[in-house]
Amino acid sequence: MENTGSKKRCCGSVCDFFTSAKFLIYLSHALSTWGDRMWNFAVAVFLVELYGNSLLLTAVYGLVVAGSVLLLGAIIGDWVDKNPRLKVAQTSLVIQNSAVILCGILLMVVFQFKEQLTELYNGWLLTTCYILVISIANIANLASTATSIAIQRDWVVVVAGEDRNKLADMNATVRIIDQLTNILAPMLVGHIMAFCSHFIGCGFISGWNLCSMCLEYCLLWKVYQKTPALAIKSGQKETDQEMKQLNSQKEMENGLSPAEGSHLMKEAAVVKTETEKPAGCCYQMAEPLRTFRDGWVAYYNQSIFFAGMALAFLYMTVLGFDCITTGYAYTQGLNGSILSLLMGASAIAGIFGTVAFTWIRKKCGLIRTGFLSGMVQLSCLMLCVVSVFTPGSPLDLTVSPFKDILSHLFGDSGSLPEGPMPSIPPIDNLSNSSTMVFEESPQVESYLSVSLLFAGVIAARVGLWSFDLTVTQLIQENVIESERGIINGVQNSMNYLLDLVHFIMVILAPNPEAFGLLVIISVSFVAMGHMMYFRFAFKSLGSRLFLCCSPEQKEEANSPSLPTIV
Repeated sequence: MENTGSKKRCCGSVCDFFTSAKFLIYLSHALSTWGDRMWNFAVAVFLVELYGNSLLLTAVYGLVVAGSVLLLGAIIGDWVDKNPRLKVAQTSLVIQNSAVILCGILLMVVFQFKEQLTELYNGWLLTTCYILVISIANIANLASTATSIAIQRDWVVVVAGEDRNKLADMNATVRIIDQLTNILAPMLVGHIMAFCSHFIGCGFISGWNLCSMCLEYCLLWKVYQKTPALAIKSGQKETDQEMKQLNSQKEMENGLSPAEGSHLMKEAAVVKTETEKPAGCCYQMAEPLRTFRDGWVAYYNQSIFFAGMALAFLYMTVLGFDCITTGYAYTQGLNGSILSLLMGASAIAGIFGTVAFTWIRKKCGLIRTGFLSGMVQLSCLMLCVVSVFTPGSPLDLTVSPFKDILSHLFGDSGSLPEGPMPSIPPIDNLSNSSTMVFEESPQVESYLSVSLLFAGVIAARVGLWSFDLTVTQLIQENVIESERGIINGVQNSMNYLLDLVHFIMVILAPNPEAFGLLVIISVSFVAMGHMMYFRFAFKSLGSRLFLCCSPEQKEEANSPSLPTIV
């Protein structure tokens, strides 16, 4: 009887977990991230294929995406703040998936009728298709940004409630899902495109997003039903309380019934809104600019400003598994299979970092976890600095960083060369990785330099992802609910800004001889970022930052001098 009772309790707990709001958010995020990773990987390949194996369209797409989030991040976050949670999540979900489906269908048409489109209107129709593809894909990315802010930065906080340990576990689990889908999703769609065709690949992604959109829509609705706190935002709570108080006062003064008092107050609120609303279309047109300004001012005034800036500075680096690092690895004799193994090792290190985050946070507190993670990342990146000066390094400061650009643009004679213009490296997010597979790789004298480089990059992932989770939770805990969207929107803009700067830096110095200099600059920016975090941590904890945390101090060490509002 006891065994039967324990089995029933065990089955009941398992069923409760799989029907809980927490698990439903994990499942919804997994579906959303899987579709995003497939699309982000495939759209770059599609654009390269469409433009004759040139990276020009991919680079343009990357610049458009980075510029859009940089300019519109605060506005998107403000929209998330000012609208009901369910409406924001479902609207951004539908827009994102519909844009991907539409873009996939358009790409299928282009792949199927490319020759005919090239001949029509001297190729202008095909160019219009390229513009539409990039524009629609950019809309999908903006909607994905809104979804990420709403779900990962707001819904997760509300579902976790006031339990910081639960919030940390949920953040870590979401990040592990990101790491796994970052590798598995591109592998799936890559095999489909390799063994079938790009046409079928487009159709598969469109079909996936259609099914995923319907399922995610239902999952979000179930989470919303299971978490009543999602139905009310802090601003709405204050407004409702004020209206109730005003109704009570009005009823007592005039002796009106509750229904009549409520009716009069609604009319008064409408009249007041119409009176306060400024006239003129110029004021309305300037509204996005005011939102942009207010968002950045609010971000600057946050107590976690330096922590957010520290995270943004980590994006100004060439030491990530994007097309730049893999391209350099190819010049150093590494082939595609080795690069794939290195990417797998990087993902494992990232997962280890997310697991270590939850353990260290429980032992030392949230702020100390960020400090320790930064020290681990910087220590590992010292291997990358050492690799610049070891045998096998192509570092040659006598080579002009502008040599390749000038020779491609003007040639030896100073005139423009014939043929297509050179392409620039595509922009890729720090957390998104893509593998460049090459049939052959050049021979080098020593692999010591590139081995130390990738050893440092992979090992630093442990500290990187732990630090990222630390700053994420600091923002979640210390930003008031009514500003949570706009602050995270500005944070995304800062991340894209520094990411854009690092690609511009690579464009200005693209030759392998200058890569060592880029490594040193990247480590310098990472060091500056962690110095900013140290300033934030020392201001928050003072000399206690260097002391071991006792069990009684763990809760205080999470955010001792910050106004925690969850």
